[in-house]
Amino acid sequence: MAKGTFDAAAFYAALNQTREARRLTWKQVAEQAGVSASTLTRMAQGKRPDVDGLAALAAWSGLNADTFVKRGEADGEPETMAMISTYLRADKNLSADAANALESIIATSYNQFRKK
Repeated sequence: MAKGTFDAAAFYAALNQTREARRLTWKQVAEQAGVSASTLTRMAQGKRPDVDGLAALAAWSGLNADTFVKRGEADGEPETMAMISTYLRADKNLSADAANALESIIATSYNQFRKK
């Protein structure tokens, strides 16, 4: 992926995880976020949302759109597992033991599948 590009597929996947966690339909997401259902349909087909749609969906979901901007290999860029660990430990729904267990599971899988 080129520098400075938006990873729409990853953003859509994160939106889907949020939708599932909240037990909502895509129609309900569109209504609550204030976007058209066609915006979500286009995203499901791999298209990028417009700026207003992106802003509305980011605000609705609590996702930081900047997280999905690929900048290339820059010095000081946080490691994936460090970011995941940070999010797990900040999750109010998880105990410290649960966050540790999930981190271990994810790290094992990540290390198995990441590019060497």
